[in-house]
Amino acid sequence: MSEIATMINKVRHKQPLVHNITNQVVVNFTANGLYALGAAPVMANAVEEVADMVKNADALSLNIGTLTTPQVEAMIIAGKAANEKGIPVVLDPVGVGATPFRTEAAQKILKEVDISIVRGNAGEISHLAGLDIPMKGVDTNLKGDNREVALKVVKQLGLPVIVTGKQDVITDGKRCYLIDNGVELLTKVTGAGCLLSSVVAAFLTTGDDLLEAATGAVGFYGVASEVAAEHISGPGSFQIALLDAIYQLNSDVVKDTIKLDHIIVSEKEM
Repeated sequence: MSEIATMINKVRHKQPLVHNITNQVVVNFTANGLYALGAAPVMANAVEEVADMVKNADALSLNIGTLTTPQVEAMIIAGKAANEKGIPVVLDPVGVGATPFRTEAAQKILKEVDISIVRGNAGEISHLAGLDIPMKGVDTNLKGDNREVALKVVKQLGLPVIVTGKQDVITDGKRCYLIDNGVELLTKVTGAGCLLSSVVAAFLTTGDDLLEAATGAVGFYGVASEVAAEHISGPGSFQIALLDAIYQLNSDVVKDTIKLDHIIVSEKEM
């Protein structure tokens, strides 16, 4: 997928403004990660200004990690403004299934906002499709085939999805991209997945095919994590090294390192 190299260069040239309504745990890390990528972050979440802020943005990333009722309202207002402007909207349904409030909020956002793509782990994505998966806090230990989960969710929601895990799956139900980059330390750093959702939002501004742009973002991020893990001592240094790798990683390294498969989904699988 040589287009990935082009996408990275497009993001850095365009410097898209990504409006993030995200959780309080990851605000700083997400903002720094977007700056490292070459994008620009804004982290506004006040109901009174989110619609106006979206008017200046190139993409919107919604993350329900530390959810409140006013924040749900702000996400819906911002999402509708993004739909009106015609910019991409990424939903990260952190911890869906952990509580009824969280699940109902995610469903309400899906109902009222035209989401471009959903990104989460297999447990979160499964709950959006109504599958009964036990949750522990905002995490799950779901085992199984991410591809199978992704296709079920696409069929249920009618939306493209990114399921991240040991193998990342990006699919719209017709095409399916499988990526085998990434390191386990990504699961040991708070906000690594949240930052990925915002990176996806930045890549979606390139104007390329939505699914290919999302795949480019996931592949880029996975390779960056591998580069970051080469010379670190633990999760603390990995977090800083990941920001450095995102900043330094060039398109040629990604093109040569990405482990990507492209599958056409059969009617039987759907």
